[in-house]
Amino acid sequence: MLNNKTAHSSFAICNTNVVTEDTVLTNASVYINNGTITDIVYGDKSWKGHVIDGTNKYLFPGFIDIHSDAIEKEIEPRPNTLFPVDYALFELDKKLAACGITTTYYSLSFAEMEVGLRSNSMAASIIERIHGLKNMLTVHAKIHARYEITDYAAIPHLKKLIEDGKIDLLSIMDHTPGQGQFKEITSYKEYYGKVYQKTDRELDNIIKRKMDAKNNGVAEALEFIIKLCREQNIVLASHDDDSANKICQLLKMGVTISEFPVNLDAARYAMEHGIHVCVGAPNIVRGNSQLKNLNAREAIAQGICDIICSDYAPSAILHAIFTLVNNGICSLPQAVRMCSLNPATAVGISDKKGSISIGKDADFILVDISFGIPRIIKTFANGIEIFSTSC
Repeated sequence: MLNNKTAHSSFAICNTNVVTEDTVLTNASVYINNGTITDIVYGDKSWKGHVIDGTNKYLFPGFIDIHSDAIEKEIEPRPNTLFPVDYALFELDKKLAACGITTTYYSLSFAEMEVGLRSNSMAASIIERIHGLKNMLTVHAKIHARYEITDYAAIPHLKKLIEDGKIDLLSIMDHTPGQGQFKEITSYKEYYGKVYQKTDRELDNIIKRKMDAKNNGVAEALEFIIKLCREQNIVLASHDDDSANKICQLLKMGVTISEFPVNLDAARYAMEHGIHVCVGAPNIVRGNSQLKNLNAREAIAQGICDIICSDYAPSAILHAIFTLVNNGICSLPQAVRMCSLNPATAVGISDKKGSISIGKDADFILVDISFGIPRIIKTFANGIEIFSTSC
């Protein structure tokens, strides 16, 4: 894996359009040595080493994807049809590199007896396997544990993983119908019934378990997990926030990221109180939420969102950027920053990642837009080319 390399070649990407955190440097060149960006200049300088011609292309920082369910779909592409975890991880790793993602937060849900892979033992075993294979993957691998607050059985699994230093980000989820993402029980049933092929009776049983659990000891279990995360300096996120009141409660817990708030009021309140707001790239590309909740384009236009993640579609990040730019919603540097520096800042890795800056890791992508649709030509992580296309 790229992190294992002790020596990296020196090279330059010349005569390209470098997208920095606040501007685009036209006809610029970036120089790399031992996996680190060493210089950024207009034009090019006398250079005898390897050169990559970036003429008429754009150089973006690699995408930092803090919420990606893609691993679940890679293992279980259809309900009850499972592929081996190792196979799925290596295949997904290649896809992520091709999508320009250089750091991914594999998102695994701890939600026993619900849908698909979302069980405690499965989530824990996948996380352990990701750590076991980390040095063989090309994309920087991090772990985002998603904790369903009505699932007390998840506590022992999460406790061990947290204490072993195997979780980098933890989000607090509550998919109980009647609030958050599913305001109505009918919308909950329609979604999970179609996607996971659950019968109405099965869904009724799931809902009953969730409602019973929510009325018995949720606060105590949640407090325990949050305490563990604070002790290990793990970033905390919330999920599907629907009101200022909920944001207030989360602030007290130490939550610093709000994922997929379901309305503009919740997103605005979060941003006004220093919480990062994360939306999904598919929402931007499609122009609406799958469940008709918050419209990500509108939130970004109003300045109440600062992070874009892939959610369930890694390929959507690049196209979300140009959807925003082409619709006049924000500038190219602003759109790119929401997929790179802003998420890197939110999860505490911006000292080395998230922007094309001298001294930072050489994680970046070369993008061609000459055919009217953006295409990633090359992806680099720690100065190593991990994806390339010949055309």
